[in-house]
Amino acid sequence: MSTSQSNAPEGILCSKTHEWALEEGDTVTIGLTDYAIEQLGDIVFVELPEVGSEFVKNEVFATIESVKAASEIYMPIGGKVTEINEELINSPELINEDVWGKGWLIKIETNTYQEDSLGLLEYEDYKEDTGI
Repeated sequence: MSTSQSNAPEGILCSKTHEWALEEGDTVTIGLTDYAIEQLGDIVFVELPEVGSEFVKNEVFATIESVKAASEIYMPIGGKVTEINEELINSPELINEDVWGKGWLIKIETNTYQEDSLGLLEYEDYKEDTGI
């Protein structure tokens, strides 16, 4: 997989609030899109939820701060947090460096993927929707 910001992994779905979700077996990995990171600029702080926390679709689950602004991050898919990207706590810039790889935020388990993924966009449609 390329670490280029514009090469999203196959099968990735994006929300209109600029989060991405990638289903991998029983786990869904969630992060922020390249467009969101481009708009935010250099990331300086990330606040992630605790493992075991449960969220519904569109609920705020994290906060991110950049040199430009602080933003809330919304769940594109509801579920229970099974893992957080602890590397981001000390190295939030990983999001800028590798948004689709090392810059992931959380992993969840969900039983609502099929219904929650309705309304999410495939990456090509998301790019068109955001004008990138």
